[in-house]
Amino acid sequence: MTDNVIIIPARLEAKRLPNKPLKKINNKEMILHVYEAAKKANIGEVIVASPNEEIRDLISSINGICIKTRPEHKTGTDRIFEVFNNFLKRKSEIIINLQGDMPNIDPSDIKMLSNYMKEKLCDIATLASNFQDESEFKNINNVKVLTKDALSDGQFKIAVDFFRNNIALKNRYIYHHIGIYAFTKEALLRYVRLERTKKELERNLEQLRALENNMKIHIGYTASPPLSIDTEEDLKNIQGLMK
Repeated sequence: MTDNVIIIPARLEAKRLPNKPLKKINNKEMILHVYEAAKKANIGEVIVASPNEEIRDLISSINGICIKTRPEHKTGTDRIFEVFNNFLKRKSEIIINLQGDMPNIDPSDIKMLSNYMKEKLCDIATLASNFQDESEFKNINNVKVLTKDALSDGQFKIAVDFFRNNIALKNRYIYHHIGIYAFTKEALLRYVRLERTKKELERNLEQLRALENNMKIHIGYTASPPLSIDTEEDLKNIQGLMK
């Protein structure tokens, strides 16, 4: 068992794009693209956490690790905590929650996040990139992060807020948030004990629970933003991009 672990929560019941992890890109299921990127980062054990037998069978077919989790979890973080608590026995020091809908994530970005967490400067670290165009910025499916200072290569800055609608247009330090989170062991244990907050529920963004409870979130910059897939249109775009 390694000090660092990547846990990929995946389920088939997404409302906007049902069976999303099993959608194929280049004749390979989306969850396999994410799993392989996580393995290439080579920072520690990679585990898929899922309540669905189809996903467990797929990961098992490539000799990967997939842990059965309860179906009733309200968030992906609750799902990774079940694996951390029950399977890993709380032994990992850094836990990375990698969303299963980013098939083109760069393994080097995962490694960068892991390396930063070793410095123990924050509770949670995540990534962001510049928006490619105005339509990407206006798309409410794309989560925005407001930072205290401008992001630049190789540096992490303090997160101030997360949102979907453009509620902070006057601030110039707004970036495209990327759905990967690294927790210290202590931060994850604290986070799952917290009640869901008003902003978290209103915006459907669980990272706000951490901010509203004064947990430190730092944002690292990547120049190669992975595309998160939420709709059929997103799927078609990524299929074209990854041909």
